[in-house]
Amino acid sequence: MTDINQLVEEYIQWLKDKTILRSLKGWTEITTPHLDRHNDYIQIYVKSEDDGGVVLTDDAYTIDDLETSGCSIDSSPKRKKMVEVTLNGFGVERTGNTLFVRATADNFPVRKHSLIQAILAVNDLFVLSKPSIESFFLEDVNVWLDSNDIRYVPDATFKGRSGFEHKFDFVIPRSKKGPERFINTINNPRKDTAQSAAFSWVDTKDFRMDGSEAFFVLNDDDKQVPDDIHQALTNYGITPVLWSHRDEFVEHLAA
Repeated sequence: MTDINQLVEEYIQWLKDKTILRSLKGWTEITTPHLDRHNDYIQIYVKSEDDGGVVLTDDAYTIDDLETSGCSIDSSPKRKKMVEVTLNGFGVERTGNTLFVRATADNFPVRKHSLIQAILAVNDLFVLSKPSIESFFLEDVNVWLDSNDIRYVPDATFKGRSGFEHKFDFVIPRSKKGPERFINTINNPRKDTAQSAAFSWVDTKDFRMDGSEAFFVLNDDDKQVPDDIHQALTNYGITPVLWSHRDEFVEHLAA
C-alpha cells in the first residue's frame, strides 16, 4: 500500500508546482492545476481591500459558463437552491454570477481552497452534455439513500489536519453494526476531480473515529469511469462505488 503521508506531500507539492501567478491592473490572476469541464485550468482573481484583507473571485466565469451551455441557474428554483446549498457548504458568497470569498493573511490558504472546491462542486452538479438537464446526481444519490432507509447527516463539514475545512455530501453515524461512513458524490469522474476529493478524506480521517470509512459514488450513467480513478481512490483508502453497482453497497451502508 502506498504510504499515505507521501501521497499527501506529493499532492501539496503538485499544487505548489502547478500554480501560476500573473499581475493584472490591481488584481492577481491565479491559475490553478484544477481543471474545469472543458479541461481548462481554473483561474481565480485576488485583490487587496482597504481594510487589509483580500477578496478572491472567479470573475463570474463558473456560472456564466453554465448559462452559455444552456444551463440557466436562476430560471429553475431547484437549480438555484442546489447552488445556494453548495456554496453555503463552502462558505462562498454569490453576487450576480460572481462567486467570491473574503480572506485575511491568516486564513488566505483555507479561503482560497474553499473557493476552488466550490467552483469544482458547482461545475460537477450538472450533466451538461444534455441540452435539457433533467436531474442532479447528488439528488439521485439522496433519493437512493432515503429509499433504502439509510440514515445520514447531509452537508457535514470537518476540519482536516492541514487546517482546511472539507464538506462531505453525506455522513452515516456509527452504529452497533457499522462504523462512521463518509459519502461524497462525483458526477463527472476525472482524475483531477477524484484526486482533489480524495484529499478531503485523507486530510480528515485522522481526526475521526477509528475504523471510519469513505465511499465515493461515481456517476457512470452515460460514461465509463477510467480504471486509474478507481486505483487512485483505492490508494487513498476510499471505496469507489459505481452508480450502476450501487445496490451492492446498500447492506453495508444501512448497517
